[in-house]
Amino acid sequence: MSETPPETAPQPSVPTTHVGSGRYYELARMSGNELETVFLRGTLPDLDALAGWEFRGMNHPAWAKLAGIKKFMKGFYWEGEELFGYNCPVVQDGVEMPWRSKPVGEEPKRFGFYRVARVDPTAKDNAYLHAVLLNYGEGGNKTLDPSSGLRDYLVQVDADNRDLYLGKAYYALGPLRVRSNFFLLERERQVTGPIRR
Repeated sequence: MSETPPETAPQPSVPTTHVGSGRYYELARMSGNELETVFLRGTLPDLDALAGWEFRGMNHPAWAKLAGIKKFMKGFYWEGEELFGYNCPVVQDGVEMPWRSKPVGEEPKRFGFYRVARVDPTAKDNAYLHAVLLNYGEGGNKTLDPSSGLRDYLVQVDADNRDLYLGKAYYALGPLRVRSNFFLLERERQVTGPIRR
């Protein structure tokens, strides 16, 4: 009698395009209230599914386009046994166009580093226990770097899709946490080149 092989978690797919999927743009068109519902229904991301990849990012609020930060990229990498990440600027030429990092090439500018871990229920930043926390205060950024106040919660949008994530950003002002915005991440490409902070 043969045994049925155990079910395995869906594996990350290898991207074939540099623009978002239909589901990505569907989420981008949602209201803040709709995204809140999606976020609360999201699932805990697998750190191994994030590591070694860069993701095309899109900030949700309308003001992000005016501020020149509508599109961006985030990358994730292991440093010893801890997961860290960074941001990359991209060409702001419309969300229907491919994501192109600046400077264009294999070694994009990397800044705004953060440490990634499951949310600790005993810590100050414990708003969403079904998320991972991107903590810029533990990313090794320079002392006066304003990004150090960022605290992003990240969930996997759909249980069967490890390529698409929804984030909710806050900013730490001393003991206060000020809600900022939602953002989307979708798998774009593998991390290349050395990572320098």
